Amino acid sequence: MLVDCRYIYLVFTRTGSWLSRLINVFSDTKYAHSSVSFDSNFTKMYSFGRIKPENPFWGGFVEENLHDGIYKKFSHCECLIYKVGVTEEQHLLLQEQIDIFISEKEKYRYNFIGLFGILFNIPIKRQKHYFCSQFVSEILIRSNIFYSEKAPELIGTNELYEIENKEIIYEGPVNESYQLVSNAICPQA
Repeated sequence: MLVDCRYIYLVFTRTGSWLSRLINVFSDTKYAHSSVSFDSNFTKMYSFGRIKPENPFWGGFVEENLHDGIYKKFSHCECLIYKVGVTEEQHLLLQEQIDIFISEKEKYRYNFIGLFGILFNIPIKRQKHYFCSQFVSEILIRSNIFYSEKAPELIGTNELYEIENKEIIYEGPVNESYQLVSNAICPQA
């Protein structure tokens, strides 16, 4: 039981984009994309993905909004949202990790080649290059929130489902998530 408990959110999505469909074909996961958020409204989520929703080949570190951008472009997206209890220290460590990425976001690129590493179980670590689950797992590991014997370069989205202290707060269409999640986090009296 966490005494000084704070919360973070892990958001797993399936947009239906060509890359999302390709990942689904080669992996055993429903949701191809993962993001982390401190925001229970999901207007600031952090991950690696498309920098511009209309260009699937320009990827890097992104600040996402579950109600805009790529999720607005692919209006039939589905998602799974975990609320994860963390200590104050873990929360601060995670915020520090994300702040580093935010301050240097133009230096980071999407690790397309690394996706093949997962497929062949060969870690492909490239400086300043990440794919979404590699990024999320690495910052969670560095913040002592997630533990894995695998290198982040080999961790797929489905392996992040195993995080401890989680509670599923929503699963379903993204366009219906806002009100349902808001009610789950702060039930109305």
